[in-house]
Amino acid sequence: MKTTWVIDPDHSEIFFKVKHLVIATVTGSFERFEGKMVTQSDNFEDADVEFSADVDSINTNAPDRDKHLRSDDFFDAAHNPKIFFKSKSFKKSGDAYKLTGDITIRGISREVVLDVEYGGAMKDPWGNDKVGFELTGKLNRKDFGLKWNVMTEAGGAVAGDEVKLQLSVELVKQAA
Repeated sequence: MKTTWVIDPDHSEIFFKVKHLVIATVTGSFERFEGKMVTQSDNFEDADVEFSADVDSINTNAPDRDKHLRSDDFFDAAHNPKIFFKSKSFKKSGDAYKLTGDITIRGISREVVLDVEYGGAMKDPWGNDKVGFELTGKLNRKDFGLKWNVMTEAGGAVAGDEVKLQLSVELVKQAA
């Protein structure tokens, strides 16, 4: 029997981390996002997962940097207002899962594999069935046309190419 689960944005977070000057890490988030998971079984294997984030909601706690990230140098939010993810597979791997799918940034789609840790299931005080997952993965920003960079006097890049993804999501079961 199909079950649909929808992300509860009030109890979920989407973060990314990028090296700055190779000596520090900048953390950012997307404040507006939505997603769902459609399952065929209680163990979530082979679930269909869809997700999107509003690029305009990017937040690195530096308004000027956020404005630059929304510009054509990076995400080009004016022409590409959303980041999309659509799963291809959701497979159990030991005590965890591997989520494989296509992520689309700036209109460019690439396959990504995310490690997924199941946090458990619980009924909240209002009778809603909820499940939680922690997802982690990596991608290369240049694969999506986010190529802006400046070199320092020492020859190092201002922004790293590798982007680490961290998602903590709580989903609520929808009525049949």
